[in-house]
Amino acid sequence: MATPAMTVDLDNRTAMVTGASSGIGAAVAEALGANGAFVWVNYPDESTLEAAEAVVAAITQAGGKAQAVQADVSQEADVLAMFSQIGSGPLDILVNNAGIAHSSPIESLEVDDFDRLMGVHLRGTFLCTRSALKVMYAQNSGRIINTASQLAYIGAPGFSHYTAAKGAILSFTRSLALEIGDRPITANCVAPGATMTPILADVPDDILEGIRQNIPAGRIAEVEDIVGAYLFLASDAAGHFRGQCLSPNGGDAFL
Repeated sequence: MATPAMTVDLDNRTAMVTGASSGIGAAVAEALGANGAFVWVNYPDESTLEAAEAVVAAITQAGGKAQAVQADVSQEADVLAMFSQIGSGPLDILVNNAGIAHSSPIESLEVDDFDRLMGVHLRGTFLCTRSALKVMYAQNSGRIINTASQLAYIGAPGFSHYTAAKGAILSFTRSLALEIGDRPITANCVAPGATMTPILADVPDDILEGIRQNIPAGRIAEVEDIVGAYLFLASDAAGHFRGQCLSPNGGDAFL
C-alpha cells in the first residue's frame, strides 16, 4: 500500500490487528508498523497464512517489526491461544477488524450463515476485547479500536445480518467506553464506507457503479482513505475520544 500521509508517534507500542491478512486490516497493520509499532498480524486459518506473511514482510521490509498469529476470532479457544502468545504484554493497541461478507434476503437467510457472520464480527470483537482488557488493565493503558460500518447507520438490502452485527459493535463499544471511562484506556470505532478491498471483489460492476453514484465524493474509497482514522485513534492525540465513531465514507452517511 502507499504510505499514508498521516504520521503519528507509535514507537515502542505493541499492536494487534485482527483480520489483518488483507483489505483494511492489512493496510492498518502496515500503517501501524510504519509509524513505529510492533504489530501482531492476525489471520484466521492456513488458507490466509501466506497473505499474512506477506503483510509481515511488507512491514519488516519498511523497517518495522511484526509477527503473524493465527486465530479464528469467533472461536474462544483460538482467541485464548492467540493471547497466550502475548502473555502479560505489552499490548497498547487492539484493532478488532476481522470480518466476513455475505448477502441474502432475510426470508432465505440460513441460520448457519447468520451465526457465522455474527460470530466473526461480534463475538470476535467481544472475545478479543475481553482478553486484551486483562493486559491493558494490568499496564493501565491502551487503545481499543473496533471496526463498524456506515451501513450500521443506513442499512442495506440483503445485508441485514451484516448491518446488525456492525450496529451491535457500535453499541458494544459505547458500553465498553462507559465501563472503562475512568481508566487511561479508550474504546472507539471506525465505520468505513465502501472501500475497494477483497470483500468487493465479486460484486458486479453495475452494483459497484450504483454504490459509487450514491457517494457524494464520487468514488469508492481506497484503503489509504481509511487508515488515517485508525492511526489517529491509536495515537496519544485521541486520549479524550471515548465511545466515538469516526466514519471515512465520502459523505455516504452523516453521523
